[in-house]
Amino acid sequence: MHDYMAIMQDDFSRCLLLNTRMAARAVTRRYDRELRPFGVTAAQFTILSTMSIHPDQSVTDLAKSIAMDRTTLSRNLDLLERKRLIAGRDAEKGNGRLVSLSEEGAALVPKLLPVWRGLQNKMNALLGSDAMNALIAGLQRLPQI
Repeated sequence: MHDYMAIMQDDFSRCLLLNTRMAARAVTRRYDRELRPFGVTAAQFTILSTMSIHPDQSVTDLAKSIAMDRTTLSRNLDLLERKRLIAGRDAEKGNGRLVSLSEEGAALVPKLLPVWRGLQNKMNALLGSDAMNALIAGLQRLPQI
């Protein structure tokens, strides 16, 4: 790591924070644009696709599983509920809220998957398979910091 820091000095073009935020915004804009015809954002796609795999999660558990703060998640859940793509209900114990896909939401997810797959393929073609695999592996390690 010392070698990296010596090379970097104060070259902010090599700043991990700056570059990951710029990349995240660019990728999000691209996914948002492709998902717009379906009436959902990239963040909402993440929520819906996760809910399709893990139904009836609490808001807290869903927030943890997708690393989204509860405020942002709750705002998106409210929007998805107004669009009738999800249904929320009170948890049996405590004051928690459980969320699951509605019939409309369950029908939408399979329509979104080909768009997502296409975008994944475009990103893979842009980066190359080795770089894409290395990038995903690195990004998956970062939440552990």
